[in-house]
Order: sequence, then structure tokens, then C-alpha cells
Amino acid sequence: MNPAVTSVPTDDTVELKIPARAEWVAVARLAVAAVASRLRFSVDEIEDIKLAVAEACTNCIQHGSDGDRIEITSEITADEVRVSVRDRSVGHKLESVDNDAGFAEGRRTEELGVFLIRALMDEVTYRVDAREGTELVMIKRVAE
Repeated sequence: MNPAVTSVPTDDTVELKIPARAEWVAVARLAVAAVASRLRFSVDEIEDIKLAVAEACTNCIQHGSDGDRIEITSEITADEVRVSVRDRSVGHKLESVDNDAGFAEGRRTEELGVFLIRALMDEVTYRVDAREGTELVMIKRVAE
């Protein structure tokens, strides 16, 4: 008897809102890992996604204020996961971190998180709006 072949539905989305406090970052990591596990990612790739999300949440916590919330949206298609991390702050300017130059001595430790996000994910974009806050979008594609 052949087992039934199941395919991953396309355009599935999971939304999560957490307090902008360090003790809630693990919840974001677990939720994103559960979403990513629906695709053909290796265990190492899922760990990369979890680390990138943790660094994005940590950035939100460092640049936010008490009472802020972090909104994490994870979307999967047939071949990628897209994770959006948004907060209401207009924090750290991500363009100041250049991954091509490597992580040089003397740089701020908060820049290490942005460096890691860019190194671990296939595509990283962000948007800063004075009224809506900062949104970081990370995409990881399934390797062929």
C-alpha cells in the first residue's frame, strides 16, 4: 500500500502578536519553526529561520518602548517562507549594516543581529514609516 502524498497548501498565513519583551521571543521562534516545517527545509535551515526571527524580535525590543507589541506574520507558498516582523518604533536603520564587508571589529553588537539576518535569509527588505513603525521582511527559499 502506498502512503498518500500530501502537498503543502499554498498561501497559508499565520499571524502572531507578542509583547515586546525577551521572554516572548521563544514563542515567535516556535511559531515560525512550525510554519517553516510545512515546507521541505532541512533542520539547519529551520534553525536559520528561527535565529533570524529571534534577531528581528530582539531588534524590536531594543528599539521599542514598554508596552509595545511585535507582530509576526509567516506566509508559505510552494517554495518559500516569508516572515514579516513589525513594531511601532522607527528604530535602527538597517542599511547601515553592510554584509559584503563582513562583521568588522568595533561595530556595535546590535548590528550583529542585522548581519546575521541578512546572512541567514535569502532576501531581506525593510520599511520604516514614522506613523506605522518598522517592518522587516525576510524570505527563505527551499533549495532545489
